[in-house]
Amino acid sequence: MYDLPSEFHFGLLNWHKKGSETWPSVKNVSTVPSYPGGLNRQHSVEYWLTLDLLASETPEVKRPCSAMRVKSSKEADIVFVPFFSSLSYNRKSKLSGNETSSVDRLLQERLVEFLKSRDEWKRFGGKDHLIVAHHPNSLLYARNSLGSAMFVLSDFGRYPSSIANLEKDVIAPYVHVVKTVSNNESASFEKRPVLAYFQGAIYRKDGGTIRQELYNLLKDEKDVHFAFGTVRGNGTKQTGKGMASSKFCLNIAGDTPSSNRLFDSIVSHCVPVIISDQIELPFEDTLDYSGFSVFVHSSEAVKKGFLVSLLRGVTEDQWRKKWERLKEVVRCFEYRFPSQPGDSVDMIWSAVSHKLASLKFDVHRKNRYRRSEVFERSLST
Repeated sequence: MYDLPSEFHFGLLNWHKKGSETWPSVKNVSTVPSYPGGLNRQHSVEYWLTLDLLASETPEVKRPCSAMRVKSSKEADIVFVPFFSSLSYNRKSKLSGNETSSVDRLLQERLVEFLKSRDEWKRFGGKDHLIVAHHPNSLLYARNSLGSAMFVLSDFGRYPSSIANLEKDVIAPYVHVVKTVSNNESASFEKRPVLAYFQGAIYRKDGGTIRQELYNLLKDEKDVHFAFGTVRGNGTKQTGKGMASSKFCLNIAGDTPSSNRLFDSIVSHCVPVIISDQIELPFEDTLDYSGFSVFVHSSEAVKKGFLVSLLRGVTEDQWRKKWERLKEVVRCFEYRFPSQPGDSVDMIWSAVSHKLASLKFDVHRKNRYRRSEVFERSLST
């Protein structure tokens, strides 16, 4: 992990280093700089991964050893870039005063300049670098220049396939904003009076226009909750309560294929109904989402009567099997510090490890003749 200046990471959380410090101490969990709440928090993936790497060199912190920070890049399988890009976008992308370039843009430009000058980047053209850009608008100016790196993203909705794709990149879950329902408190089939639940922005662009179509189809169904809602006021608490009292939660494409709603429904033990044809899901190389979710093509969902008939046709036994599986996989969608075996942080490192095999394969193939050429030159001198 690069020791970038604090303005790229914890400085964005108003942490001020003392003396020669580069990083805050993570020995005591209570003194670790906290991440802002609300919708900012849903894209805080880079924060949790950075904390985990710092903890790996802090003996006082007990955590699984999925990833360990090493001091020499020659020993590293992956080079982590600790830029809090989502927070930078959320807090520093707007112009202030007489600024002609936002702080977010300037940080990205400095990051590109720094990385391109490093021997570590030049070694494999950045392919063994890991950059988190979870907010769909984060790293907007630098993504093309740094596209050879492995990205951790929420989806590919705003990326061309030449820059971001499943072959090299990792999809990570949003950090859920509703409270996790404990297994003991999770309501059973007969105690969930609402058939299907959706609360959020209804009028969206791009693939999200389907939300308006579904609203028109479902708004008068007596056992369906389909309403506009925000996180303001008591919105998050109401959403959590609504999901926890519903059998199914509708996860419909918005401006991008993914949303936080899927992960809120998972921790509410509300069986997700995924209506987003272009969505890519976290950890799908490990998790079979069909075991705890229902998938519906957008073209089918907008047919009159199709969706409610499908959901009403699910038997209590079929629903219970998905509900039981939901309770088993919830831990995979929890971000924790210190990290725990099988939580989101641990699962992301595992996903990165899976990508490394193809990365090494590609690098080794390209080294076939490069090494021969070096050997030939040494013979001729």
